[in-house]
Amino acid sequence: MLFVPVIRRSAFAPTLRAFDRFFNESTPAEQPTNTAEDKAYELSFDVPGVSREQLSIGIEGNVIRIETLPEAKRQYKAAYELPQDIDVSASEAKLENGVLTLKLVKVLPESKTVKLAIN
Repeated sequence: MLFVPVIRRSAFAPTLRAFDRFFNESTPAEQPTNTAEDKAYELSFDVPGVSREQLSIGIEGNVIRIETLPEAKRQYKAAYELPQDIDVSASEAKLENGVLTLKLVKVLPESKTVKLAIN
């Protein structure tokens, strides 16, 4: 008699593994990796076979959406929520050798302190 262990896998297992891999790489080294001054996040994604023209990156507040356009050979779609809002004008994206690197600059919180005049 041959005994073969059965491993049950969830339908979401590939997605969860990708999510775990993202946060394992990004936890203080990708919770998304913080730069030395702690003013930006640096994220890296493997997107082999996808060109610049086929990628769409959208940023709304603290949510980043990365997806390929419908005509791309490979399909990729993901959304990530970061702890702080992103300054889109100061952020940048680079695609090199199938690796998408995002440098997302954090929005510095404004002080809401109001000076009160002393009478």
